[in-house]
Amino acid sequence: MSKNLVIVESPAKAKTIGQYLGKDFTVLSSVGHIRSIPKKGKGGAEPIDVKNGFKTLYETDPEKKKVVTELKKAVKTADTVWLATDEDREGEAIAWHLTEVLGLDPKTTNRIVFHEITKGAIEEAVKKPRTIDMKLVEAQQARQILDRLVGFELSPVVWQKVPGGKSAGRVQSPAVRLLVEREREIAAFASSFQFKVTAEFNHNGELVHAELPQRFATEEEATAFL
Repeated sequence: MSKNLVIVESPAKAKTIGQYLGKDFTVLSSVGHIRSIPKKGKGGAEPIDVKNGFKTLYETDPEKKKVVTELKKAVKTADTVWLATDEDREGEAIAWHLTEVLGLDPKTTNRIVFHEITKGAIEEAVKKPRTIDMKLVEAQQARQILDRLVGFELSPVVWQKVPGGKSAGRVQSPAVRLLVEREREIAAFASSFQFKVTAEFNHNGELVHAELPQRFATEEEATAFL
């Protein structure tokens, strides 16, 4: 095994990238995602613990166990591991799942990205490695959790009205955006006080309530009006 192990998503890319990097690099593929949220956790527990910060259980997909075994074997003999999954939320999440399954440290493992399969682009990416962007990982997790909690329940309702078996989960990105924007509005809200002047009058034995329509910024201003 070579000193450097590069893990990409697509098997089709692995061979070409390996030719560009040379004999000091071995390029293997994760064949996409390797883990997912199971339908049920151990003992029938819910895999997403809503009451505990949405702590989520992941398990290796059964059809990827052979791939994971091969990757673990390769990691043991490599001096350096490079995660070269796609540069998007899904790709970043796959890179993070790989560190979890393969026993790598996401804070130190080399993460590289390139936007074209050319020798120059790949060599340039190797010169400028970074680490996993956990904000992108968390964004993908939020979308997936929302899809599982809402989309899975809503989709059967959609199927009754919309032909073609469309998934309600396709709206998770705008839904997350609406939630985030609302939370930002709440966080940015600056509370302020206003003072009003009210009075009670006894008119021929009948109690009458009155309120001045004007509002005052301070208690002093309201008191001064009186």
